[in-house]
Amino acid sequence: MFLETFAIIISYLLGSVSFSVLLAKLLKGIDIRQHGSGNAGATNTLRVLGKGPAILVLVLDVLKGVAAVWLGRWLGTEQEWLPGLCGLAAIMGHNWPLYFRFRGGKGIATAIGVLASLCFLPALYAGIIAILSIVFTKYVSLGSLIFVVLTPIFLMIGGYPWPIFWTSLLICIFAIWRHRTNISKIIKGNENKLGSGGKGKDKGGKRVV
Repeated sequence: MFLETFAIIISYLLGSVSFSVLLAKLLKGIDIRQHGSGNAGATNTLRVLGKGPAILVLVLDVLKGVAAVWLGRWLGTEQEWLPGLCGLAAIMGHNWPLYFRFRGGKGIATAIGVLASLCFLPALYAGIIAILSIVFTKYVSLGSLIFVVLTPIFLMIGGYPWPIFWTSLLICIFAIWRHRTNISKIIKGNENKLGSGGKGKDKGGKRVV
């Protein structure tokens, strides 16, 4: 029980490392949560810092999820539920980071790492559909929601183990909750599109230099 608890705590602490916040501070000396959409994630990094930093943040955030799942597998031996719990802990750390006053991102990149590690093919199928939706609509938030909603559906259809299904369902619930403002904006038709809208603006609407 000690090793399982240790794995979950370490996964949360790993998830709490906000690469978006760190990179923005390093490159521009700013708190990225005060610029663009105010979100500490890859999409807002793209708006505020550009493509290169955004890709780096995306990759690192995904790797947080991958590392957490494999930590759970390594320390959990026969415990099927531990990799999923470690993945959830990493997502919670990303969303509510201990090191940054519990103000983080929305956890999608880390969720991609978690789900790709737990169930690669269902996550891949959901990811392809999500990417296509982003290409056609330019709504990253919509693509993110499609990804987390479709993954548990594909898991159920494929007959995957219940611990993985429940993990994916909890990830879906987390994501919907974190995207509740985006959902409202999508319904109203004023959600920012990729490459336009909120790019380069801080929370007060001013242009970021």
